[in-house]
Amino acid sequence: MEQKLIITPKTKILQILETYPQLEEILIGVTPAFKRLKNPLLRKTIARVTTLQQAAAIGNVKVQDLVNRLRHEVGQDTLSEVEAGEVNIHYNCPEWYEPSKINRRFDIRSMLDGGEMPVHQVMADLKDLPRGEIYELTAPLLTVPLIEKASGLGIDHWVEKKSEDLFLIRFMKQ
Repeated sequence: MEQKLIITPKTKILQILETYPQLEEILIGVTPAFKRLKNPLLRKTIARVTTLQQAAAIGNVKVQDLVNRLRHEVGQDTLSEVEAGEVNIHYNCPEWYEPSKINRRFDIRSMLDGGEMPVHQVMADLKDLPRGEIYELTAPLLTVPLIEKASGLGIDHWVEKKSEDLFLIRFMKQ
């Protein structure tokens, strides 16, 4: 008997779409940014590394609500709040933000459109970022995996949503 994928906050979007293709429309319904999942290149790149926990942050929904909605659709039991966990995204301008402190700007839109993953370039840039200086990332969607990786290195962030498909994400080493 084939074991079906159990949907959790740590499940990758691509795994879900490959196992339960019928869930694509539900994910797209959560946030307009997920319409990009229809692009085969972005599906292979972004969806391969993004977890439901990160997707919930992108869609600005509770991860528990998203996971339970998907689990319900495929007949799985609901997830408790304790099991869910949330990604903490900073949307309020921090005291450390000063435009003159921007050390480097990087626009990842063309990389993503070309099917490339910017994570290695951005992480290398962030590791080289001098303390007290700001790295500004321009992206077509909220890059929660990058934010989580940067936070793991002790790098703070601030997300400024300009439109549904334009985000400025500033990073600073304290």
